[in-house]
Amino acid sequence: MKYSLIAVLLLASNLAYADEAAKDEWNETTLKEDTIQKIQQAQYTYKKCVVDAMRKPDFAQLESRRATDAIIKQCEPTLADMRNVYTEAGVPGVIADRHLKKLRIQVTRNLLQELMYAEAAKKAGQP
Repeated sequence: MKYSLIAVLLLASNLAYADEAAKDEWNETTLKEDTIQKIQQAQYTYKKCVVDAMRKPDFAQLESRRATDAIIKQCEPTLADMRNVYTEAGVPGVIADRHLKKLRIQVTRNLLQELMYAEAAKKAGQP
């Protein structure tokens, strides 16, 4: 008797959770073309900020990891602008944050790699 009652309660809780999860579900096709263009423009602005900061001679003097950290922190407000575009389009915050985190990680990896190459070339005596 106890086992059947527990099974019924578990089944009912799973059904309630499934219904709640369906309400929070988001379909990526709901973004309009102009919203996608705004997001792409914000990505371009963020990457341009990173590249422009990387070219500054101040960061060339720093060790590659410290320079990467400083550059990413300097360009962080650009990501906040991109998050605003997402929230205006009705994208849930969790999904927007996940995409911004993914973008930040990709850009950070690429930037660190470039700075490490430049640092190694400098140590090897190449211009």
